[in-house]
Amino acid sequence: MTSARRQLPQEWLTTMDLPLICAPMFLVSNVAMLIAASANGIIGAMPSGNARTAHILDLWLQELTTRIEAKLGNGRRAAPWALNLVVHSSNRRLPDDLALCAKYRAPLVITALGSPRSVVDVVHGYGGIVFADVSSIAHAHKAVAAGVDGLVLVCSGAGGHTGQIAAPAFVAAVRAFWGGLVVVAGGMTDGRAVRAMQTMGADLAYMGTRFIASRESSALDAYKRAVVTSSYTDIICTDAITGAWANMLVPSLTASGLDPDRLRPHGRFDLSNAENDSKPWRDLWSAGHGVGAVAAIEGMTEIIDRLKREYAAAIEAERADPWAAKYHPNAGCLGSGTAGWI
Repeated sequence: MTSARRQLPQEWLTTMDLPLICAPMFLVSNVAMLIAASANGIIGAMPSGNARTAHILDLWLQELTTRIEAKLGNGRRAAPWALNLVVHSSNRRLPDDLALCAKYRAPLVITALGSPRSVVDVVHGYGGIVFADVSSIAHAHKAVAAGVDGLVLVCSGAGGHTGQIAAPAFVAAVRAFWGGLVVVAGGMTDGRAVRAMQTMGADLAYMGTRFIASRESSALDAYKRAVVTSSYTDIICTDAITGAWANMLVPSLTASGLDPDRLRPHGRFDLSNAENDSKPWRDLWSAGHGVGAVAAIEGMTEIIDRLKREYAAAIEAERADPWAAKYHPNAGCLGSGTAGWI
C-alpha cells in the first residue's frame, strides 16, 4: 500500500525555478557548478569524493557556503545544494564526510552504492533531507526501510553508474508502495523531459550529461568536446571499469587502448584506494543516453535558462492539447508530480 504523498519543503519550492537536480558526477561536479545551480534556481550536487581528502572537502564546503551567501546578496534566497556520499562498505572516508555534512548542514544528502541507514539519523538530526540512489525495486524497498525521505530512481540510460529499468516502469512500480519524494535519473537532457518526469508521477529530475560540457565543470576539455560530438551510438554499458554497470563513451575506451568488444568484468566494486587512484574515471568518460542532445560547450546559466524555456513551452503545449481537456479542464495541472512549478 502506498504511503501518504510527501511534498518538498516549502522553502525549497520558493527558491527553486525548476524541479531539477544537477546530478553529482565524479571528477566533473565542483563548487562553481553548485553555486551556479543554486543561483539559477535548481539544486546542484557534488560527490564528496571529488575532493581528494576530507580536509579538502572541508575547505570546499566552507568556500561553497560563503560564496553562495555572497553571490545572492541581492535578496534572493539560494536554492538548496546537495552532497553525494558513497555509502559502500569500502569507502573509508564516509564517517569524515558525513561529519562535514553535519558541520555545514547540507540541505540534501544523496547516498549511493549501499545502505543509507548510517546517514539518515545524522542528517535528520540537523534538519537535512536524505535521498538514496536505487537501481532496482529491491534496493528501493531497502532504502525506504532505512528511513530516507526520497528515492533517486537510476533508470536505464543514466550516465555513469546506471540502472536497467525504463523510467515509466520504475516510477510506477515504486509509486505502488512509496508516497515519498521520487527523482528520475536517466536520459534527462531538456526541459520537456523534466515536465514528462512529473507526468509520470515523480517529483524531481536528475540531469547530469547535459552539464558535463558546461564551462564551469571540471571535465577535461577533451571530455567536454567528446560529449558535444557524441551520440547514443557512442555509448556502451559495461561493468569493466569499476565493477558496477555504467554507461561509457566508446571513443574514450578506444583512446585508452581498450577494445569495447573484448571488455572483461572488473570484479568487486572497491573504493578503499579511491584517494590515490581516480584514473579509471579520469581517462574513461561516462555519459547518458541523452548525450546527442548536447550541442555546445556553454555556461551553467545559459543551459539552465534554456531548460526553463523548454519546460515552460512543454506546459503551454499541454494547455493547447485537445486531449488534455478531456481529462482535466486545467491542462497545466496534468500529472501527479510536486506542485509549485505548474
